[in-house]
Amino acid sequence: MTNLEDSLASFYDLQAPQRAARNPQPQRIQHRDHFATLLHAEDRTSVIEIGTGTGQDASALQTAGLTVSGIDLSAENVRHCRERGIDAQQASLFEMPFDDDTFDAAWTMSTLLHVPNARLDEALTEITRVLRPGAPLAIGLWGGPDSEHNQHRSRDGIEVTRFFSWRSDDHLRELLEPHGTLERFETWPDSDPESELHYQFCLVRTPGLAAL
Repeated sequence: MTNLEDSLASFYDLQAPQRAARNPQPQRIQHRDHFATLLHAEDRTSVIEIGTGTGQDASALQTAGLTVSGIDLSAENVRHCRERGIDAQQASLFEMPFDDDTFDAAWTMSTLLHVPNARLDEALTEITRVLRPGAPLAIGLWGGPDSEHNQHRSRDGIEVTRFFSWRSDDHLRELLEPHGTLERFETWPDSDPESELHYQFCLVRTPGLAAL
């Protein structure tokens, strides 16, 4: 893993117990349920989640009748996932341990915001590599005025750094365009009224066969 990824893994190792107890935003649950319905309608059964966290989304997708595999940088996140019965591995999204054309669909929420713009094309190319032609790829990000920065935080006597890339809606659309057809793009505001950020939900249809 890179230094950036090592820092992210350290942060989420520390945060895993608190995040395991959190509930996702209602809008995220709604879009997740819609995604599961879409996959069933297209007779798609296998999903790769990139950045599983502690497994809330993967567990819900499994409950919806889908076969879910996942990766995460954090060993603690992977441990929580496995305790939920999720097939999760500790791995980088830049080198996923799967063959080409393995999965029917992909789900990744609040993960690609930790990828620099300079490497986003590489990340999306690796994600689409493991997807079958025409697969739907659901992406969720916190977005806002374009900026990239490191956020430092001291916790339990340990200094931890996380990298963030905020992207405007137009910039995100531009970055996604080479990787498929953008079928849905929706946003909703942060619960903090003073925040400059909003959530971006995208559904990209990867190149290849048309939707089933």
